[in-house]
Amino acid sequence: MPRIFDNIKQELLEAIRSTLSQANGMDISVGYFNLRGWQLIDDLVETLPVNGAAPCRLLVGMTLAPHDELRRARRLKPEEAPDQQELARRRRKVAEQFREQLIFGRPTNQDEDGLRRLSAQLRAGKLVVKLHLDHPLHAKLYLFRRDDADNPMTGYVGSSNLTMPGLSCQGELNVDVLDHDACEKLQKWFDDRWSDRRSLDITDLLADIIDESWAREQTILPYLLYLKMVYHLSREAREGLASFQIPSEFQDILFEYQAAAVRIAAHHLNKRGGVMIGDVVGLGKTLMATALAKIFEQDSGVSTLIICPANLQQMWRDYAKRYGLHAEVMSYGKVEKDLAKVPARFRLLIIDESHNLRNREGSRYAAIRDYIQTSDSRVIMLTATPYNKHYDDLASQLRLFVDPEADIGIRPEAYLRQIGEITFSQRHQASPRSLAAFEPSLYADDWRELMRLFLVRRTRSFIINNYAVADPATGRRYLPLEGGERSYFPDRKPLTIEFRVDENDPDDPYARLFATDIVEIIDSLYLPRYGLGNYEAPIVISRPTPAEQEQLDNLSRAGKRLMGFSRTNLLKRLESGGAAFLQSVDRHILRNHVYLYAIENGLDLPIGTQEPEQLDPGETDVDAITNDDEAAVEEEATTTTRNDAAYRRRAEEIYRQYAGPWKKRFKWLRPSLFDEELRRHLDNDVWALMEILRIAGEWDPARDEKLNELTRLLTRTHPSEKVLVFTQFADTADYLAEQLRARGIASVAGVTGDSQNPTALAQRFSPVANDKRGEIGPGQELRVLIATDV
Repeated sequence: MPRIFDNIKQELLEAIRSTLSQANGMDISVGYFNLRGWQLIDDLVETLPVNGAAPCRLLVGMTLAPHDELRRARRLKPEEAPDQQELARRRRKVAEQFREQLIFGRPTNQDEDGLRRLSAQLRAGKLVVKLHLDHPLHAKLYLFRRDDADNPMTGYVGSSNLTMPGLSCQGELNVDVLDHDACEKLQKWFDDRWSDRRSLDITDLLADIIDESWAREQTILPYLLYLKMVYHLSREAREGLASFQIPSEFQDILFEYQAAAVRIAAHHLNKRGGVMIGDVVGLGKTLMATALAKIFEQDSGVSTLIICPANLQQMWRDYAKRYGLHAEVMSYGKVEKDLAKVPARFRLLIIDESHNLRNREGSRYAAIRDYIQTSDSRVIMLTATPYNKHYDDLASQLRLFVDPEADIGIRPEAYLRQIGEITFSQRHQASPRSLAAFEPSLYADDWRELMRLFLVRRTRSFIINNYAVADPATGRRYLPLEGGERSYFPDRKPLTIEFRVDENDPDDPYARLFATDIVEIIDSLYLPRYGLGNYEAPIVISRPTPAEQEQLDNLSRAGKRLMGFSRTNLLKRLESGGAAFLQSVDRHILRNHVYLYAIENGLDLPIGTQEPEQLDPGETDVDAITNDDEAAVEEEATTTTRNDAAYRRRAEEIYRQYAGPWKKRFKWLRPSLFDEELRRHLDNDVWALMEILRIAGEWDPARDEKLNELTRLLTRTHPSEKVLVFTQFADTADYLAEQLRARGIASVAGVTGDSQNPTALAQRFSPVANDKRGEIGPGQELRVLIATDV
């Protein structure tokens, strides 16, 4: 009776190794051959002699994928014998399948050694491998020859492939064949198929596949590895460049780097329903987004809805009109009220300055997300600052069009390595291949891998290094335009313009502001409004509601980071200019008094978005306080009388505005949820900041030496040239524009994020480059433009 090898009571691998150790040759027929599986027996194969013929022959019978087998089995007409072209096609397909085997799983030293031994045995003639292509062959036969007159052959037939699971791990059914006549018949069966003209030798092919893989003996140059990685990482970019054509309206307008970005973005948009164009400021995101929308308008007949800040509406209308884009424009301010009324016919949304939608709890965010889902719209996002401090900023923007639970094809590998997959599944109710799985990761590598699917972002230096051409005469780099024109990059030559600070003059305003006392006061500030989580009362009479607890948890996460940012921000505003610094001090005092008023009267505290943007007017998150609201607060903050009673009066007025018409723009928490130290620290900072105002005194622009040096630069050094002045803060831009006009410098304007139409001001400053010479006369042209990075 034959013995049964089911890998449960008795392993087939153990029997095969025992038989092979006494054999001088073997023939194997299997459906599938796993290259790594050969290492289970390769040590014994190495001892077999080569006497003119290979001691080992391996016949692989299944050359079609399972779905191809099903299609073949269900065809209506009998299949004809494969011709030479079909045989060659199958051979190429099988070769690719063997290559893919080596991609799966993590390479190990054991696998590497085993594959190298397999390659050596293939090259040495110890093993010959053929593909049986006449018909699918799923047989499993292991036939061993040996020098034994009584028992010259031993066979094993059953269900096991030449793999670790097939030979030892999973349940199978195999029997041994010891009968001489039966073994002879099995040998003839094998020989007939081995010698079939449609059984193709792939020995050298397999050796080449191994020798070209990571298991190769030859060391690969790091540069070649780099090129291979770049090739695979750029696959989607290459597909985009090959698949989409630039509309004729833009053929002579887009630079090469812009056209490339449009094609790549079109691929992302078409494949995933959304894309983020995150090039740095000044590279033409608006023009690229318009061209991208035009592609989908021409290809799919879609109309476009553009959502942007109010002061960019006219710019977008101009672009849509100029390039014939069927689009409507809506400002962020109208989204909550009007977007739900817009018919769901806009199948494409352009969201300009999309970083304003980092707060997924905001009502504007919800309105835009709901419209996208209802309309099944694709989304183009534009932002030069995709995220500020948290990777969650990116996730919030992606959630507008990406289902957080959907399979996105990649995993946060660094995060999974850190906590382990079992811990991940216990801690997070999400698939590891989803956007939700990335959100808890703090690893940059994970987010880089994720954003590779959605983001197109280049820097100015990248454009210069990869697209610009060097002028052979001057060495300056330029971008070639249609018709032979050249657009040169400006040569930036930083020069320091010093202004005088007389530390011995008690009336010098900068000497007073740069004094050690001021810096020490700033360092000593508690800044409790930006670290409210540090003041949560340990014991409260009425426990926080779930909504309140969630807000408290968010405050705890924001904490020290915002406090540090606020302190640094005060110093940066001091560096920008004395006037902007004192305005900021003024606002800090007033806003502290708003909190003190609420605490002293038992009123709820207004909690804005706990993000650094709220510290800087003009950089406010639209889901916290709108620009108009912030401007109103600033107006209230500009007190003519700087004493405690005046600030208290102003604070009461502003609190009533917060609790009245602006109530929905804040979250609210009971003051009883915080301990007494919050009030003490608010009050302490008020008096500390009041001391700064006392030391500084009233600001006198006439004694502003920094402003005086700028005036000399504009009137003496560059009296007739165009001058573009950049500053970080809108307050500084407004101050400079006002003071320069007061000093008689004509044709000067300031442009910030709060300007009603910054595009019009840019056109007035540079009418020729903006093709507006016919509309803007010399009397309307600006010579000096003072701008923040808008």
